[in-house]
Amino acid sequence: MLKIYYGITMDALQSTSKPKSFWKRPEGTTGLIFLIGILAAGGFLLATFLPALIALAQNVLYLSIMLLILAAAAYVIIDPRARNLVWYMYKSVMRWITGIFVELDPIGILKNYVKELNNKLREMNKQISKLRGQMHKLQEIIHNNKKEIESNLELASKAKENNKRSTMILKSRNAGRLRESNMRLEDLYKRMEVMYRVLTRMYENSLILKEDIHDQVTIKEQERKAIHASNSAMKSAMSIMSGDPDRRALFDAAMEAVADDVASKVGEMERFMDMSKNVMESIDLQNGIFEEEGLKMLEEWEKEGTSLLLGEEKLTLLEQANNDSDVLDLNQPLKEKVREPGHRNQYDNFFD
Repeated sequence: MLKIYYGITMDALQSTSKPKSFWKRPEGTTGLIFLIGILAAGGFLLATFLPALIALAQNVLYLSIMLLILAAAAYVIIDPRARNLVWYMYKSVMRWITGIFVELDPIGILKNYVKELNNKLREMNKQISKLRGQMHKLQEIIHNNKKEIESNLELASKAKENNKRSTMILKSRNAGRLRESNMRLEDLYKRMEVMYRVLTRMYENSLILKEDIHDQVTIKEQERKAIHASNSAMKSAMSIMSGDPDRRALFDAAMEAVADDVASKVGEMERFMDMSKNVMESIDLQNGIFEEEGLKMLEEWEKEGTSLLLGEEKLTLLEQANNDSDVLDLNQPLKEKVREPGHRNQYDNFFD
């Protein structure tokens, strides 16, 4: 049966520092539907068979059985261990049902993220190359405009010396228009430089992220099999009854936290790629036209908090892009960043 992968959405950009509650998970939706169905069915059956139950209650034997059932229900509600056991069983059943249609296994989700990252990295590489090409063209236009400005000013000066007022005014205005155009184009170049620096760093960090995920999948897949083999569903239930933590649940919660963090980072990368793509598609360098909406979105991103994928590097990149002394070398090839010796996997602390 075809499964839906519980993957990248804009909701994934939310913080993953806290584990999701059962009701916020895919199986929680299934659980809510079943719970409403159970309550509705219970209410319907109670209303339908209430006269019969009242009649049975007049018999001492049947009344005793009904009281025993009510006592058992009250015990489950009052006793924390019994209540936790029933809740655990209910969640397990809902997870099993949901798992038929939706990929819930965090290992499986992470494997899909590795494939997704490979595709995104290829796409990002092409996007960076296209952006670099546009920036080269923009530099050439700005440079040619500067030469044209100097030429117009020189001609205006000569016209003034020769008392050619109309020519002087024409060349001066041409120089003024080109200067205004260059101011706009130089501002555009700064915005494009921000995009270029951010995309290249996201590309480099995503290469490391992909390697870290791959390592976690390789190591934790075997560890998860061992934990699930030594901690069966029955043992987990007995641990809950005795008040001990469920090792299976704790391990799976850590793996889900890793998957949620990866979802947030991939979602952020996808969002920035879409935004930069929209900006590039709106630019007509030949006519010096570009839409302001895309640049406003970029400015909003700059004002947002720390990036999940870039961390504190985001502020550094923005400072570099706005520092005239820090000249960007567009001819520098894109780095295929590799992990340094002694690199600590960024997800190891999720299992501490």
